[in-house]
Amino acid sequence: MKCPYCGFEESKVIDSRSADDGERIRRRRECLKCSKRFTTHEVIETVPIMVIKRDKSREQFDRNKLMGGLLKSCEKRPVSLSQIETMADNIETKLQSSLDREITSNAIGELAMEQLKNVDEVAYVRFASVYRQFKDINTFMEELNKLLSEK
Repeated sequence: MKCPYCGFEESKVIDSRSADDGERIRRRRECLKCSKRFTTHEVIETVPIMVIKRDKSREQFDRNKLMGGLLKSCEKRPVSLSQIETMADNIETKLQSSLDREITSNAIGELAMEQLKNVDEVAYVRFASVYRQFKDINTFMEELNKLLSEK
């Protein structure tokens, strides 16, 4: 493991702990050259999921993009970062446990909206307005009325 401070390629593990309910291993390391300490996280390597976008192009699933969309919709809302990470974890787990290695961006958006609806309705409406590309105020109102009728 390369030291982030001096670039030396050898370190020793000082401590290892399970993190994220056993999904990751957190390791505290010490560089053998400069003696500075740093933390690494190990995760199980998974088969990549390909996302089929609206224009039919394909790209590898990117958790950072998902997190960005969730963060943007929850901006200035009483939603903690850990809640957002939990939503992203739930979505990613559903994608990984699915037998499909290809999924539409549409399906990912629906999963995100499902998670947001349970956490914060305003964030849900924000996400839906961008994701569903409302053309006018009437389509926006239809979505709000649907949300109100479900209560």
